Amino acid sequence: MSLPFVVALSGASGAIYGVEILRALKAAGRSVHLVITESAARTLAIETDVSLDAVRKLADQCHSNKDVGAAIASGSFLTAGMVVAPCSIKSLSAVANSYSHNLLTRAADVTLKERRKLILMVRETPLHKGHLELMARAADLGAVILPPMPAFYHRPATVDDIVAQGVGKVLDQFGVEHTLSERWKGE
Repeated sequence: MSLPFVVALSGASGAIYGVEILRALKAAGRSVHLVITESAARTLAIETDVSLDAVRKLADQCHSNKDVGAAIASGSFLTAGMVVAPCSIKSLSAVANSYSHNLLTRAADVTLKERRKLILMVRETPLHKGHLELMARAADLGAVILPPMPAFYHRPATVDDIVAQGVGKVLDQFGVEHTLSERWKGE
């Protein structure tokens, strides 16, 4: 049996990325532990028509962001890695500075200390130097900084196409097979 993934949604814009990552992992038959911050729940309601309960049903296990005693807060709990999608600058800052004040940031810190893959889908623009320095610091600690930046070679026709391409990039990082977007084959 394969190891579970940890998926966390923070309060940045782009909640649909987290939702679609959950859907893709479920379709791939992968187990998921989910953390949704309070701000993420609010953003989800503002940006999508997907209910919080529906998102929770996409995961095998849901954890309160306040539960720093959850299994995913310990390095002895084996996982395939973690993705924070979307990742707010606040969450990025906490991860980059090892400030484990809630379950999302504690699980991310554990992922890094155990040398597992941590992907941060940072959602902010424009970026000032402090944001860039936080991303560099998180990358120096071992995180993969993967902002959802759309490609256009596959000629996306809808927002769903753009989101699928970003989700595919995350799945590629974890070696999860998918057909979410067309791959470049050359000219």
